[in-house]
Amino acid sequence: MVNFKSITPMTTGLGLASILAAALYLGSGLAPGPTAAEVNGSTTATLHKTVKVDGLDIFYREAGPKDAPTILLLHGFPTSSQMFRNLIPALSDRFHLVAPDYPGFGNSAMPTVDQFEYTFDRLADVIDGFTEKLGLKRYSLYVMDYGAPVGYRLAVKHPERVQALIVQNGNAYEEGLRQFWDPFRAYWKDRTDKNAAPLKGFLALAATRWQWTHGTRDEQAISPDTWIVDQYLQDRPGNKDIQLQLFYDYGSNPPLYPEWQAYFRQYQPPTLVVWGKNDQIFPAEGAHPYKRDLKTIEFHLLDTGHFALEEDGDFIAARIRAFLTKYTT
Repeated sequence: MVNFKSITPMTTGLGLASILAAALYLGSGLAPGPTAAEVNGSTTATLHKTVKVDGLDIFYREAGPKDAPTILLLHGFPTSSQMFRNLIPALSDRFHLVAPDYPGFGNSAMPTVDQFEYTFDRLADVIDGFTEKLGLKRYSLYVMDYGAPVGYRLAVKHPERVQALIVQNGNAYEEGLRQFWDPFRAYWKDRTDKNAAPLKGFLALAATRWQWTHGTRDEQAISPDTWIVDQYLQDRPGNKDIQLQLFYDYGSNPPLYPEWQAYFRQYQPPTLVVWGKNDQIFPAEGAHPYKRDLKTIEFHLLDTGHFALEEDGDFIAARIRAFLTKYTT
């Protein structure tokens, strides 16, 4: 079990300075510099949109030609679609990329726990409705962390829509739930204030920073803006109640693992695994079992942590480009 009290948070000065500098620059009236899409030679910039789904404002990032193969990017905890901010422009010249924020995350609506049922079933329902609103009939699923239980629910419900899987530290096997998950198991078994207390540590700044930096080759390569933005959103009134509810409901996922594995065996979606092997939350033990059930699989363990895109985004983008060009066109 990680003792987050022993983790000394890095000063947030640089991240806050970056945010303030950006705000001052945008308000100065100066012409903006080139977009990430322009720098990378993409034909379209990343657009930031909102659509109504079940009465909720669902924010999403979108880029690339709409008639190109679509990649539905499903984010993890404690972040949002911002985790894909660099991957989207790297692929938008060739693919149509769509990255929504779940209710309670990022820039999407955040109803209270009394107003919305924060379960993985409901998150999947909302994302299913989101794909319907956008008319996404066929897509590849990029699943990471929470994105796996959301995405695999969609895949089981609509197997004909899923062209391929990209799995980045997204668990579907009991082997992937190691000692880290012991306090969560206690909470799933007995939902008491006593069992909730240790989990509240995962909602603090030190834990958020740890998730972005632990297991990386060079912590200095990870922008402080990542955990600062995530923590700012987590610290909104009522959001910690939302996250504790989802911590509890994560216990609904392991009983579905056999169903997801049966989906893999029956439908055999071509699968690209790009997994940060130093991740303590979803370690490499959870990556290897995919090879048991999937025949068409490209498998990479990367020398990095939970958010593998931060250090190995270029490699992951290149592998996605090659893999989906082969299997979705």
